[in-house]
Amino acid sequence: MTLPPTAVPPAVRPASAPPHPVARPALPDRPAAPYAPAARVPRPRIEGDWFLVPAPQRHRPFRLFCFPHAGGDATAYTPLAHALAPVAEVWALRPPARGGRSRHPMPSDFDALVAAVAEALTPHLTGGAGSRVGFYGQSLGALLAYEVARALPADRRPELVVAVGAPPPAEWSGRRGKDPDAAELLRMTGLEDLVRADPVLADLALATLRADLAVSGTYRHRPHAPIGSALHAVAGADDPMLATGGLGGWAAHTRGAFTQRVVPGGHLLATVDLPGPVDLLVSLVTGRPAPVASPATPREQ
Repeated sequence: MTLPPTAVPPAVRPASAPPHPVARPALPDRPAAPYAPAARVPRPRIEGDWFLVPAPQRHRPFRLFCFPHAGGDATAYTPLAHALAPVAEVWALRPPARGGRSRHPMPSDFDALVAAVAEALTPHLTGGAGSRVGFYGQSLGALLAYEVARALPADRRPELVVAVGAPPPAEWSGRRGKDPDAAELLRMTGLEDLVRADPVLADLALATLRADLAVSGTYRHRPHAPIGSALHAVAGADDPMLATGGLGGWAAHTRGAFTQRVVPGGHLLATVDLPGPVDLLVSLVTGRPAPVASPATPREQ
């Protein structure tokens, strides 16, 4: 009987074949098992026109809305967003007239800005059952964060407001003409070096600062009932613009818990290069005590 050319009788083994399989020698420098692929990090996303989420979290943690300083943008909070994950998810405000919103005009006055931010923020205040929300603002952003919290209905206000590098609201009225100009403010906030080598970038930064200072100059403090949110006033020990001994004035603006703290740093704590007061924020969100910073003596301006 002639077998097809592709068939081999099962009982027949070529004489040259060994009786048992021979182990193949291991290749040099080859790992015994392949490494697991790195976990995929969610990409930053934009929520509407107004918010940047630099480090999205899948498990809906504490949502911390961050308000930039005068002349600042949402990207300043990128290091903070990564440092706080997974305890909190940062939603950074994207103010008009800069960055990706350069074609969006700034509202005509501070009250209009507060109303616009409150309207944009309201749909994002709840992330599901048991969701928690807080506000964090620096300098002019601290005043904006507080006034936006006050503009919201009482049952939609944040659990806490962290005001950094800012005097109490009553001290903002009538400040126009007393504050440094945009160029001096750029120097005092430590941002001058970031734009020194690029005249175009410097011009953009100065134009944005001037626009924000013009809006802040329209702010008028009006007596009102304090909010129920916990309020935490914070200042950098080396802040050249704020008398840290005056932080206690914020206490009159809340019926909730109030704390004041001086931490290492200057006028701006969270920047494109520094995450800011991460330990303090983790403590406020989780309820665990924050590490005690080196004692700092409050300085009068």
